Amino acid sequence: MPPPVDSWDYQLALPLVQFWLTLNFAAKARMPIQTVEPQRLYRQIAEQLRSLISKGEFAAGKRLPAERDLAKQLGVSRPSVREALIALEVEGWVEVRTGSGVYVLDRSNQVQRKNGPQIASTEWGPLELIRARRVVEGEIASMAAVQAKRKDIDAMRKAIDAMKSDAGRGVLPLEGDRAFHTAIVEACGNVVLIETVQSFWDSRRGPLFTRLGGYFETMKSWQSAIDEHEAIYAAICAHDGAAARAAMHAHMDKSHTRFSASWRRAKTS
Repeated sequence: MPPPVDSWDYQLALPLVQFWLTLNFAAKARMPIQTVEPQRLYRQIAEQLRSLISKGEFAAGKRLPAERDLAKQLGVSRPSVREALIALEVEGWVEVRTGSGVYVLDRSNQVQRKNGPQIASTEWGPLELIRARRVVEGEIASMAAVQAKRKDIDAMRKAIDAMKSDAGRGVLPLEGDRAFHTAIVEACGNVVLIETVQSFWDSRRGPLFTRLGGYFETMKSWQSAIDEHEAIYAAICAHDGAAARAAMHAHMDKSHTRFSASWRRAKTS
């Protein structure tokens, strides 16, 4: 620290203080500081497992410890471990064998990992995303029930009908699903909320969600989702905010259960 100024003649002290500050800032400028990006929890878990695989702690062809054991050892929740394992599967580090478990792939197969899809550092975990949507879209549904106009309700009806049409033809009704949730948030007339929901759907198209959806998305599961949409729609038509919120919460809770159960079935059924 520089000497206290009050014990010096001001004209002498000021140049010394300025010189000390110049040296201090110059030293800091030379420090190799790099931008730090916050990592999502599932990515931290995936990185640790990836490191253990690379070091041979989990050998190629061997089964990884059970999800519950990994969660206990890492001190995290099972859904976070689940998301990490999905990320490793997408990147080609492990494979899920139906009815058996999660196995380490051959580390020498660099081409598979290099050419496989990569997870963006900003991509949200699928189960984490559903939990966030429950909070945000529950309130949005409540607002929409109060503010929705006839054109908004018509847009919701059109979206559900499109979902039914696609499902009836054996096509996954993803576009109608997005249109339904978009119509609800647009009824609120809030640009921030609209962009937030759009960001949810952009993440819904990412490789993590797509891979997990491959375990879960069937015409039967989609029919359940359509029925849940009908319940949300009915509450909004009745302008019942509390019922709309509850219906959206129920929809997200069931979606979370479907995605979680599908992953468990893929490993143990």
